[in-house]
Amino acid sequence: MKTITVSGAVILRTNPETHQKEVFATQRGYGEYKDWWEIPGGKVEEGESPEECIIREIREELATEVKAEKVLGTIEYDYPAFHLKMHCILCTILSGKLELLEHENSRWLTKETLKSVNWLPADELILDKIAILLRSKNS
Repeated sequence: MKTITVSGAVILRTNPETHQKEVFATQRGYGEYKDWWEIPGGKVEEGESPEECIIREIREELATEVKAEKVLGTIEYDYPAFHLKMHCILCTILSGKLELLEHENSRWLTKETLKSVNWLPADELILDKIAILLRSKNS
């Protein structure tokens, strides 16, 4: 089975009104999994590190510059047509407004609303780690 290696951005913020921690999620607008939710990101290109990939992908998909802080984990999942290896990277926004250039929708989710959307199967595997970050006092 073919392996596809990708990087996903875990982008957190503290909501200025509610002071709750939130994670940024995007809704796919294309393909077999159209309308499913995911952490934004994309395929790692040859010769590119996972961190370089996520910086490039967020620039391309969301017109935003991020700093790759640390890898939260690498998850693996078997879809029917391929094996996915996803490096989930905690990112900080440096500049930009997270403009949707490729996705159809986005949401900031709290620990209470994290599982309220229909996540892609692979992305579900990192939700417990994201929930811990959303509950913690520090990022």
